Amino acid sequence: MKILVMGGTRFVGKSLVGKLLSKNHDIDIFTRGNKTNHEKTNLIKGDRNKLESLVKLRDEKYDVVYDISGRELEQTKLLIENLDNTFQRYIYVSSAGVYKDNCELPLFENDSIDPNSRHKGKFQTENWLIKQKIPFTSFRPTYIYGPGNYNNVENWFFERLFTNKSIPIPGDGSLITQLGHVSDLTDVMIRCINFENSKNNIYNCSGEKGVTIKGLIHLCAEVLGLNQNEISLRTFDYQKLDPKSRKGFPIRLNHYQTDISKIKRDLEWAPTFDLFNGLKHSFMNDFNFKKSEGFDENSDKILFNS
Repeated sequence: MKILVMGGTRFVGKSLVGKLLSKNHDIDIFTRGNKTNHEKTNLIKGDRNKLESLVKLRDEKYDVVYDISGRELEQTKLLIENLDNTFQRYIYVSSAGVYKDNCELPLFENDSIDPNSRHKGKFQTENWLIKQKIPFTSFRPTYIYGPGNYNNVENWFFERLFTNKSIPIPGDGSLITQLGHVSDLTDVMIRCINFENSKNNIYNCSGEKGVTIKGLIHLCAEVLGLNQNEISLRTFDYQKLDPKSRKGFPIRLNHYQTDISKIKRDLEWAPTFDLFNGLKHSFMNDFNFKKSEGFDENSDKILFNS
């Protein structure tokens, strides 16, 4: 198939493109950067917010379009206006951050949307795709983690644990959050092409389980070979802060968990990574510590010198 990837050089895009190439698809990557990270792809350099850039796509015919970089409705409108309309599927990366806070968890795809969400452009795009009857599939991930993550999520905890810093923790650490591995997300983004019932559908996409923030810290410590007695937690009063602010802490300061039963049922899919092995995979690939730097390749643990 001929596939267009909007933003395919970092994190989710890089994982997706690598897998698509392994299936021998013909890939165009549209990006502002100078490199595609994959020699077998065709780079189309441009700014998706500018018409003069998007007109480069008018003479191409694509079977599938993956939109990873779109945040605002106008970006999607401008893109689709400049695409040949024969594509079979428009696959969009939205966000579970669109949901309104709810005292009942987990959150389902038909739960209320927060009109003031910083991701409001995402659900506005989904609504427009539905109204325009454009064949689409949209995924709403929670916190995405894994190798290449440029968002300071798991690495925020790893860095503090690795350097023996104390870790601030909201209250008693019992707030529930949810992470999904980037490889699981890109697997199902490719898988949906072969499922007709995924057309014109929106899916939560994340790991199987929620985890408390304290539990997440303990799992990160376990990845490094530390026990709970070797880490220092410093509590803070999170109730005085914006619950969705990530300026001082990488995880939102309220309960946050989605239900993924719909995606499992419709796409006959389940996440490959449990949280511990996903965190380990992320740490090993991102930090890549060698034995001389304190990494014991035989034990898969970080060794801290006393």
